[in-house]
Amino acid sequence: MDGMSLDSKIAARLKRNPEGLVPAIAQQFDTGEVLMLAWMNDEALHRTLTTGRATYWSRSRGEFWVKGDTSGHVQHVKAVALDCDGDTVLVKVDQVGAACHTGDRTCFDADQLQIPLG
Repeated sequence: MDGMSLDSKIAARLKRNPEGLVPAIAQQFDTGEVLMLAWMNDEALHRTLTTGRATYWSRSRGEFWVKGDTSGHVQHVKAVALDCDGDTVLVKVDQVGAACHTGDRTCFDADQLQIPLG
């Protein structure tokens, strides 16, 4: 990358899990649709902020992945925010194609859980 690291003020606010990761929620910037959840470490967040492409850390593969590099389903980053506790990142994106690896638009539309009425 550019040889730089995550801004120290941002890094100081992050509350990471024991593996050094924070959950990152990808949301469609104009509709508010929740697309997916992935994980970021400091470098993935830095890459996201500096390239404008959503970059995550793959826990299963142990490597960075830029959303869309293999699938073509790119996430163009429009805004990034930390929650009030600094333990979750919200990445507002313009999603091209499917966000989910299954080919669905979002990772949350296939398995709706039933809630009892009353």
